[in-house]
Amino acid sequence: MAEIDKTAVRNAATVIVLRDRASTPAILMGQRGAKAAFMPNKFVFPGGAVDPEDADVPLIADVTEPCFTRLADDAPADMQRALGAAAVRELWEETGLILGQPGDWPIDPHRDWKSFARMGFLPTAAPLQYVFRALTPPGRPRRFDARFFLVDAAHIQGDLDDFSHASEELSHLQWIPLSEARGFDLPFITEVVLAEVESRLHSDTPPASVPFFKNTDEASLFLRLHGYSQPVTR
Repeated sequence: MAEIDKTAVRNAATVIVLRDRASTPAILMGQRGAKAAFMPNKFVFPGGAVDPEDADVPLIADVTEPCFTRLADDAPADMQRALGAAAVRELWEETGLILGQPGDWPIDPHRDWKSFARMGFLPTAAPLQYVFRALTPPGRPRRFDARFFLVDAAHIQGDLDDFSHASEELSHLQWIPLSEARGFDLPFITEVVLAEVESRLHSDTPPASVPFFKNTDEASLFLRLHGYSQPVTR
């Protein structure tokens, strides 16, 4: 496998799992390590960069409309399937939770998917709603063009409190009441995304437009994909 250029902007998928949205809504977060190159010590949602192999994963279903079309407009060609698969994979790797359906893989899974396949599930991206996009500001040790996906915890297989299969990338995995999340050490962009999550509590349909926090050398802009744009004051 070719060596990854860590200075390049990489496509990434982030997963916001929302639990008990109608009663006491909570979101799943974990803490990044103190020595992590990207956002050390911060509490974050599970997520990470798209791997080349994610495009070939046998998803039961892709992200549904209108999210699929919006990803096609906002991502490189044929990236929708890879972004959906990466979201499922990162959720599994970092939390041990499964977004999928029982089934046997029709292909030999890539090594990053072998542990998922051994659980007896095929991945599905259908429950994921594309709700936010953010481009990491210039000058950071890692830069990502991240698409944030919201998913209701009802679509997760198994015990929602069982993190025994999680990797060690995130510590202190926990369901944080949405009303208390801002009391944790969060990245700026996560605080912005929380407002979008709060606006989605009483709706199970995709948003009318997708917010995009775009950081370039020239400016930081808050865009509404398929909508308006305005400068952001930080």
